[in-house]
Formats: sequence, C-alpha cells, structure tokens
Amino acid sequence: MRDAENIREVEALGVDLMGFIFWPKSSRYVSQRPSYLPTTCKRVGVFVNEDVNQLKCIAEEYALDYIQLHGQESPDYIRTLRVDGGFNAILIKAFNIAVADDLEATKPYEGLVDYFLFDTKAQLPGGSGQQFDWSVLADYAGETPFLLSGGIGPDDAARIKAFHHPKCIGIDLNSRFELSPALKDINKLKEFIKKVRI
Repeated sequence: MRDAENIREVEALGVDLMGFIFWPKSSRYVSQRPSYLPTTCKRVGVFVNEDVNQLKCIAEEYALDYIQLHGQESPDYIRTLRVDGGFNAILIKAFNIAVADDLEATKPYEGLVDYFLFDTKAQLPGGSGQQFDWSVLADYAGETPFLLSGGIGPDDAARIKAFHHPKCIGIDLNSRFELSPALKDINKLKEFIKKVRI
C-alpha cells in the first residue's frame, strides 16, 4: 500500500494488518512515506535481506507493528534483531512452499519468530499470483502459528473457509485484489471479506 486514499478505503473494511513493501525491486515498493498511514489496523513492513540497522530505521519511521522477512534471513540475523531491546515489532518469517519437504526450512526458526507465512515458491520473493497445494500443510507440525499466502483471489472464499489447520491464524491478500501494483480493488476486497467472515 502507498496511496493515501486507497489506504483509507482498505482500512475502512476492517482488515487486521496492512502491508508496506520496502524492497526496491518490488513493483509495490514504498519509496516515500504516504501522506496517510493506518491507525485502526496494524502496519506490516515487508523486507528482503535488508541491513539490520536500515530495517530498524524504517520500522521506527513508519511505526511498524510487524516485520515480515521475505528473503534468506538467517536465524542469526533474527537473533540480532531480537537482541535490540528497543525493537518491539512482531516478526513474521516467510517461506516458499511447493512440497511438504519445504516445511523443513521452518525448523531452525521455531521460537525465534512470532509467525510464519507460507507463500508460493517463485523465482523472486513474493508476488507471483500463483497458489501452491495447500494440502502439503497437513504435514506442518510446528508450534509457530502461520499465515496462508500465495495467489489467493476473489474466487477462493469457499476454499479458504474449507481450509483448516490448527496453526493457521489468517490469510494474506495481495496481487489478485489489485487494480495495479500497490492499488487495491476495494469492491473485490469488500465482497471477499464479507464471504469469508459469514
């Protein structure tokens, strides 16, 4: 998100989290601070292999509530973030999933982050608009709760309602609800949210 009016409109739908991408190679890159930032939902900053000090500066500037790590950030990198007593954001570590064996990559991060995010395996971090086979998540037996991501679209409400996993705590909606990169289609979001919350 980066358009102030679009941010207001999405916030008014009652979403829980709103994402801001701070990876320069993304078409949704937030290169300058929007004139409005949400106040009734939590702010999520998405980073890819960012310098720790730079990440902390951005987190402070945008008053981020959550940090989503979407690169190859190591457990040591996350420990460095955690060591700073002034860094209070909730941490999400994203993993690209295609087959059940990909879930093994989560194990070194158990107890280090607050949530995992399971996305579709792609050439570049995030934003492929494609789905992976959610049935492989039946093999996830970790203790860390997760968010389901990867190509969820307006026609997936019934599939979302039918998906059950004791550690799934939410879903990530992005490219398939956009009019253009970083500009959400409010009507599509509104209808989808209504369907999944019934």
